[in-house]
Amino acid sequence: MVKAAIIGGSGYTGGELARLLCRHPKISLEAMTSRRLAGSKVADEHSNLGGFVDLKYEQVLDVKEKYDIVFVAAPHGASMEIVPSLIERGMKVVDLSGDYRLSDPKVYTKWYGLEHKDVKNLGISAYGIPELFRDEVASAKLVANPGCYPTCTCLGLAPLFADDAVEERVIVDAKSGTSGAGMEPTMMTHHPTCGSQIIPYKVGTHRHSPEIQMALEKVSGSPIELIFTPHLMPIVRGMLCTSYVQMKRTFDKEYLLRLYSEFYSGKRFVRMVRSPSISSVVGSNFCEIGLELVGTSTVVVMSTIDNLVKGASGQAIQNANIMLGLPETAGLDFPGLGV
Repeated sequence: MVKAAIIGGSGYTGGELARLLCRHPKISLEAMTSRRLAGSKVADEHSNLGGFVDLKYEQVLDVKEKYDIVFVAAPHGASMEIVPSLIERGMKVVDLSGDYRLSDPKVYTKWYGLEHKDVKNLGISAYGIPELFRDEVASAKLVANPGCYPTCTCLGLAPLFADDAVEERVIVDAKSGTSGAGMEPTMMTHHPTCGSQIIPYKVGTHRHSPEIQMALEKVSGSPIELIFTPHLMPIVRGMLCTSYVQMKRTFDKEYLLRLYSEFYSGKRFVRMVRSPSISSVVGSNFCEIGLELVGTSTVVVMSTIDNLVKGASGQAIQNANIMLGLPETAGLDFPGLGV
């Protein structure tokens, strides 16, 4: 069995990693850390793991132990303090923070307000949307696990940009459940505030904006202009991204559907549907995509994922499977809840 550890196991993404890994056929979860909960049982914090994860939180990973893969679910700014020593000790790493997603350290500083302290490893990290960048993930020692909004948006739009079928300007209207804000409550995620309305936030300033732009420019090979508006909606898990682009040439819908079908052929976790459904993907590592041709030149693309699975922990395990030479679907090949 492959030996794995989770650094930062007390939050939603850490708990979700443990939930998925505890039933993985090829990976054994050996350790989880939490400075706040060190010494307590993991199942006391995540009661859904009772009878499945029989571990106690450690303060830090034992320096004498070597793991085949380490998942770092620490906040941005903290990950770049942790990752270098893991790489030096010969361990493969999937980082779930934003510290290694943006390839340009100046762009990172602009959007995160911090100087990057590990530019060396930033330069070798692979951006981990496997359906788009699988070869880079397969050969990487360090994978930057993408954010949930970029995963959902880029999977929805990649075939169009790879085909040079649309203009460079894209408008994205994105809506996410409250778990995307993390476990710590805020004024905006307080139930009386968000429980009966949809709230736009960080319009033009969301940290996932440069990440979406970077990934789509990598796919298209040319600059794009992104207008990205995220919203908080009163559900716990799941997200819907609706994107609007203008075609460069005249296509019919059948051509577009064929384009998507060919692009995602053999990609187990992406499926084309007439009407993407959040409930269909919640609890799973799947992304559903649908599209419509509106008028003569506008394509509307709708995509849905579970922000905690395909948008975080599930995709992290998918990346780890590829890095370790395991079947890509191992531990992840099950349907969403449906309701």
